[in-house]
Order: sequence, then structure tokens, then C-alpha cells
Amino acid sequence: MVSSEAVPYAKTGGLADVAGVLPFELAKLGHDVILLLPHYGCLSESGQSFHSVCQLQVTTPHGLVDTSIEEDVIPVGKGDCRVRVWTIRNDAFFDRPGLYQDHGVDYTDNLDRFSFFCRATIEVMAYLRTGCRWNTDILHLHDWQTALCAVYLNTVDRDRPEVRGARTVLTLHNVGYQGLFPGEQFEKTGLPQSLFAPVGLEYYGMVNLLKGGMVFADYLTTVSPTYAREILTPEFGFGLEGVLRNRADRLLGILNGIDIDRWNPETDSYLPANYSVIDRSGKLVCKQALQREFQLPETSVPLLGAIARLTSQKGLDLVAAIIPQLMAMDLQLVMLGTGEPELEAKFKILQSRYPHRMGLRIGFDEGLAHRIEGGADIFVMPSRYEPCGLSQLYSLRYGTVPVVRKTGGLADTVLPLTASARQAGQATGFQVEEDTTDALLSVLRQAVAAYQDRSMWGQLVQAGMFTDVSWARSAKAYDRLFVSLAKEGQSHVS
Repeated sequence: MVSSEAVPYAKTGGLADVAGVLPFELAKLGHDVILLLPHYGCLSESGQSFHSVCQLQVTTPHGLVDTSIEEDVIPVGKGDCRVRVWTIRNDAFFDRPGLYQDHGVDYTDNLDRFSFFCRATIEVMAYLRTGCRWNTDILHLHDWQTALCAVYLNTVDRDRPEVRGARTVLTLHNVGYQGLFPGEQFEKTGLPQSLFAPVGLEYYGMVNLLKGGMVFADYLTTVSPTYAREILTPEFGFGLEGVLRNRADRLLGILNGIDIDRWNPETDSYLPANYSVIDRSGKLVCKQALQREFQLPETSVPLLGAIARLTSQKGLDLVAAIIPQLMAMDLQLVMLGTGEPELEAKFKILQSRYPHRMGLRIGFDEGLAHRIEGGADIFVMPSRYEPCGLSQLYSLRYGTVPVVRKTGGLADTVLPLTASARQAGQATGFQVEEDTTDALLSVLRQAVAAYQDRSMWGQLVQAGMFTDVSWARSAKAYDRLFVSLAKEGQSHVS
């Protein structure tokens, strides 16, 4: 499994949460998994220890480059089950303040950096086969940073015996991020110029790494069934919907899960009190502590929470627009996030206008994120698009009823309150159909009204907390796909 980030080693977003958990779930199912990451400078702060495995030479357009492979071994469950975490170390490329950028500005050599990472991945595969007698059946890639691996394996390395037979799966976490670079930099990939064409990596004169992965990977997955359908349309395909429609027969949506050990209200050390679906009394303690933390009155009014990048993609501009109407209702709101400067400034002004109704923390704080999930009554997540989303899954687990936009994984994971769903005891939250302030305000009013009906609210909370949001089901879907593809690879070699 190849990723540009994974918890607890390096993280900028949800990709790290997926890559940090899925390998272990697959190991539990009997797979022998190696997780491959760049060796960033921040790895020294992860609390994990690495030791040297080998030295490799990586072919680049500028000649051979030495790199070291280092290893951390993580036991999984009981017995000898384990996941090996291997890192590709080249300090000139990866020992930097950020993973992809510094102070909001992308590193100018990102194409060099991640071309090198992908070339090094191929060399690791070759070393495993020749030096360890370990054949890579499946190469599971994540997002644009790793997409070139699929291109290399199916073009310039196609006939290389050390890597022959491996099947590639590229998971698309967010098609909006494509790895775009100026066309004149194409030679940095080390690929033949013939691949800089509309049938290859060329995209309106630019180099598009994600497109290359879409074209050359043996199979594509994305992080929810609804998002798999949405990305075939112009609204969500970000210009690549045509490429994806051509691969629709090799595209599968598999929902993400969450780490249910790390996100568990019964044991969460970040919470001032623990609670369970059977005994939820600790949730009131969490709510009162959260109100104190944000200097809000400790009242029984519904407490809304939001944790997100403060961007229009996350629908936070809609939230900002309706705050005066929300503040006129009998409720409180706490927010945690960082993002667009204009939106940050707008929320600061609004918080100063409503200091006894609204709490705001600009930045990110892992502990506070857990405390908001534990202490809020309602979680607000009106994303304009959301491939899967994790926060609504945390909310379900913590008994915090989500109000989400009907898109992507949000539509797949939150069952809206309807008469039939309530009668069956299956409703877990609320969905906003339209991307408008009126629609969001209307659904939030419904949620606040439902909060007043303690019996109905108890049903919503209980159904959410009983929902299986673990990786177990999703890992089995990946397992079925990988086993099928591995058989393809074996028949291809024979």
C-alpha cells in the first residue's frame, strides 16, 4: 500500500486516517501488508522508531539517486500478524516543514518529489522479489501523489521481470486534487514524450498525474458508492468525468470506515467523561465541559458543533450566512477549523457579535475535535461535495446527530429522519437536499425541533451509535477485489 501520508506518521487530511488503518484491517484478514511512505522530517515526532532495511538506487531523469529504505514493524492483534511500514528516505526531497507545501504555498519541485517516490516504489517492489522472495500481488495506490506507479508499471516497466504480475488499484479520495503541473515539466516524470497526449497524462497542456493513474491502473476505487456515481458527471468529475466514464466498468465505490479504537466514547481519554449507547449520562458531562471550554452558558439548549476546513467546498460560507438566524433561535454553536482567510475573519466577527451563543477556535486541535464530537448534540456538515467524510462517522459513534448535505459518502452513511425511517427505528440524522442557505436553515430548524422531542431524539442517537462505522465491512470489500485481481495477475504471468 503506497500513500503520501498515514497516521501516526504524517497527516494533512482524511487520506492519512485511511492509510493508517486499512493496512491493519487487511492484515487481520490474512494479507501480508507493507505500507510504503515518504520519510518526512516529521516522522521523528511520530513516536515510532525506524531501522535501516537496505540502500537502493533510483533512476531519475538526472541519473541514479541513492535512497535508503527504513522500517517500522507494527504488531496486529495476537500471534505473528504484523504490518511492516517502510519509508523511502531522501532528505533533499522529504525533510521539509510540510508534506506538500509550506505556509500555504506548494513546493515548486513536487513533480520531482513524487515522481521520485513512485520510481522508488518500483525499486522497492523489485528488491522485495529479488532480495526477499516476496512478490507484490497488489499495489494499492492513493491519490495523485502515487498515481505514477500505475503508469510506470504499465509502460516503461511493463516487461521488467522483477515487477511483472503486480496489479494496481488506485483509490480516488478526492478527484478535485489532481496533481497538475506545467506541460514543460513532463520530462521530470521520466516517461516517453508520447505519453504526454490526451490518451495519456496531458490535460489541456498540463501534466495531470491523477489522470495518468486513472488511465493506467488496473482498477479504480473511490471512497463511497454515491461518489463513484457522482464523479462520472461534470459537476463532480472536475474535467476527468470522461476519463472515468471510460473506466466505469473498473470503478468501485467502497465506503471508508474509522478507527473505532481511537474514536470510542467508552474509552476516549480526550473526553471529560466516558459513555456508551447503554449509559449516555457521560455525554451531558461532556456537553457541560465543552460549554465551559468555550465560555458559553451551561444550559440545556441544543449545542451544535462543526469541525472542518473553513472553505466554501465544506459549505461553511452557508453556515456563516445563516448565523444571525441561528443565533435568534434557542441554541449554541461551537466551531473548530482553519481555512480561507476571508471566512476565518467573517467567523471571528460573528463570534464577537454573539459571544454567549457561539464559540470559535481557529486552528486544529485533535483533543478538542474529540471533545466537540463528545459534547455537541448536533453536528453540522453541509459540504457541497464530500467523497466520503469521516466527521459524520465520528458523530454517529459519539451520539451526536449529524446534519449533512445529501452528497457523496454523507448520503451513503446518514439515514434521514422520515416517517418510515423513524417507525423502523433506523433514522440517524438529517440530509440537506439543496446547496442553499434556505435549505440548510430549514433542515437545522427541523433538527432543533426534533431535539425537543426527547423520545425521538433518543431514537436518533441510539440508532447512530449502533451503526457499524468500523473498517471491518469495507476491508472485506477490498479483500474480495484484491483476491480477484491477484488471480488476474497470476494468469497474466503464466
